Amino acid sequence: MSNIIDKYLQYTKLELNLSPHTVTAYGNDLRQWEQYLTAGKQELDVASVTASDIRAWLLHLSGDGDSARTLRRKVQAVRSFYKWLMRNGTVTVNPAASVELARIPKRLPQMVREDSVNTLLDSEIDEDDFEQVRNRLIVMMLYETGMRRAELLGLLDKNVDTVKGELKVHGKRDKDRIIPFGTELALWIDKYRTLREEQARGCDLFFVRPDGKPLYAMLVYRVVREALGQAGVTSKRSPHVLRHSFATAMLNDGAALNSVKELLGHESLATTQIYTHVTFSELKNNYKLAHPRALKKGG
Repeated sequence: MSNIIDKYLQYTKLELNLSPHTVTAYGNDLRQWEQYLTAGKQELDVASVTASDIRAWLLHLSGDGDSARTLRRKVQAVRSFYKWLMRNGTVTVNPAASVELARIPKRLPQMVREDSVNTLLDSEIDEDDFEQVRNRLIVMMLYETGMRRAELLGLLDKNVDTVKGELKVHGKRDKDRIIPFGTELALWIDKYRTLREEQARGCDLFFVRPDGKPLYAMLVYRVVREALGQAGVTSKRSPHVLRHSFATAMLNDGAALNSVKELLGHESLATTQIYTHVTFSELKNNYKLAHPRALKKGG
């Protein structure tokens, strides 16, 4: 490998203080890049490299099956290398600067089917047991309001109004929002509050442990994971999946996209629009399962 690449890697390790994992990845990427350009027969001439050379290398890697995420990292390694070369006065142009980064396909958010959630929420529990009622309410509230786990953890008792059927959460960017809820959730809230008063009086936070202390993030994660597991859900089981499921269910049942945006507390409508892809994906799946000619092969 070129001495100049060795020097750059020392710079990333000693001066940029990058992790050993990152330094190793950059080293492998640059070694591969150098090998492609020189075929291992000569010293790398960093000043002669063009953007076209880099694009040809990426096309070659893509043909070998490298993912978009991997290609992005390799371009970033070369860009960083040339920034260092420019800072040292070795070159005057960064040929990787004009090379577009490969786009990483957006992953559709995972969700739980409505029938699975209904099975869970309709199952029997001991309604005199504080923790069982609280845990059921955690799942119900995440699914029926779409709030984030952090918002649930910070929910104040005074901000939950069962008469009006609404609650106020403190969301991202220090923004509060009002979320409505239905009669069934209101009944479970009243049931939980009655049991909570027997366990720990005068709580400022809505959700607490039996000793009155606040919940913590991992506890909520475990509650949701165990509950969804009992309902037969085998895919990802987390509080955020219930938030995704709330949004998808709302859109499937005809809610306006902008209304769902406000309920979720999204800053941009574009963030909410990902759920329209989920509902369309579900629609296509239902079509394939239901239509008698959907799976018929062409003759």
